[in-house]
Amino acid sequence: MAWPNIFQRGTLFSRFSHHHVVVFLLTFFSYSLLHASRKTFSNVKVSISKQWTPSAFNKSIRLPVEIWSSNHLFPSAEEATLFLGTLDTIFLFSYAVGLFISGIVGDRLNLRWVLSFGMCSSALVVFVFGPVTEWLHFYNKGLYCCLWIGNGLLQSTGWPCVVAVMGNWFGKAGRGVVFGLWSACASVGNILGACLASSVLQYGYEYAFLVTAAVQFAGGIIIFFGLLVSPEEIGIPGIEAEENFEEDSHRPLINGAENEDEYEPNYSIQEGSTTTQVKAISFYQACCLPGVIPYSLAYACLKLVNYSFFFWLPFYLSNNFGWKEAEADKLSIWYDVGGIIGGTLQGFVSDVLQKRAPVLALSLLLAVGSLVGYSRSPNDKSINALLMAVTGFFIGGPSNMISSAISADLGHQELIQGSSEALATVTGIVDGTGSIGAAVGQYLVSLIQDNLGWMWVFYFFILMCILIGDNLNRPRSRHGPPASSKEPGVLWSCLKAAYSAVTKDASPA
Repeated sequence: MAWPNIFQRGTLFSRFSHHHVVVFLLTFFSYSLLHASRKTFSNVKVSISKQWTPSAFNKSIRLPVEIWSSNHLFPSAEEATLFLGTLDTIFLFSYAVGLFISGIVGDRLNLRWVLSFGMCSSALVVFVFGPVTEWLHFYNKGLYCCLWIGNGLLQSTGWPCVVAVMGNWFGKAGRGVVFGLWSACASVGNILGACLASSVLQYGYEYAFLVTAAVQFAGGIIIFFGLLVSPEEIGIPGIEAEENFEEDSHRPLINGAENEDEYEPNYSIQEGSTTTQVKAISFYQACCLPGVIPYSLAYACLKLVNYSFFFWLPFYLSNNFGWKEAEADKLSIWYDVGGIIGGTLQGFVSDVLQKRAPVLALSLLLAVGSLVGYSRSPNDKSINALLMAVTGFFIGGPSNMISSAISADLGHQELIQGSSEALATVTGIVDGTGSIGAAVGQYLVSLIQDNLGWMWVFYFFILMCILIGDNLNRPRSRHGPPASSKEPGVLWSCLKAAYSAVTKDASPA
């Protein structure tokens, strides 16, 4: 196998200027801060549940009787937990809707303005949700729902914008390893949010929201004054101009066909081959791009699993093993550590192979085994952390690759002449579809856990991995979705056998 030229003699990194480094870091930490504020909510669920269900036996805080009555949103912790799950679902649905809108808006307005507005506005909403309502002792389910809907819409401006900016600065060559490393921003944000929340949780859950909101607002100000959206803003040639000199610059990494002769592009979404003015494509045109719908559906299943760990892992550790909330928050970091390593290494391997789908399919096959192992983890923090990191490697890694490198590949296809004006829209479609799957998943996770127990939640995750892997393993035409076939994929057969093996001893609760 020939070693790609981009990795020889340091060619990849020699092409980058200090402007590339600044853009990489600014977009990385801007989305990390957005994710940190989301992670804070999942890290303080136990404290919020206790605050909303006061009783004579609740010793979390000492308040007069009249304050206990005003706090009494729910008669039991179970109902409070169900409402917290409802807030997760509300957030993800509004986030998904916002992604479809933000992608279109980002392709038509200045990406720096949109990103900065989303960060600052979201920080203000989080500030009202946590500190303000607690300081005023004003607890209202309708207010919480409205605030979290607004937070989801505002946070949705983040991902399409940062991916579009990164796509403007970093070309296809080496995109897998660059975006694999950069996509760790979400995991770093989760770690940052967990550390910030656990450090101030002893003073009250509202201070966890206060700290993350303040840091996020400051980050939005920095983005507004410091981010360069594209190289053209400072007179540097864009990535399309550079890639025109590279051999094989039009071979998509997202397709899996072996016969290169099948690839005969004969149409363009932009009318007129001599058009020099770049125009944003429509939502329908972006959906019709090869690979957008299949990868969006695959990401819906994968993000369901990934975000279930994101929202419920600290809660699961605290309730299933009886560990303290602060300890569970810190331990959950290892899932994100695995995701960071997985996204970077798998992105590198996909660049070497010059194909994405086989790497994703293999990772999801191994994810089944990691889920089986983690579901049977003993009550030992060291073993649990190790199994958690392995699970994050095989689930978080593919999730990072689809949401970043593959989205950039899809948005820079030659069928739209490499137009960066399509990138935010395509990214919004992929991540928006994924968020819809994640939103549905949060309700299903709480429903399955309540009726069947946590073990069946893991079986549900295994089924999702099977569906994703089989979709990626099917033959794929050069012009888009997997080819239809009556025969099941090889990966489906293997995963089905594995699933049967781990569930044969299970019985409904």
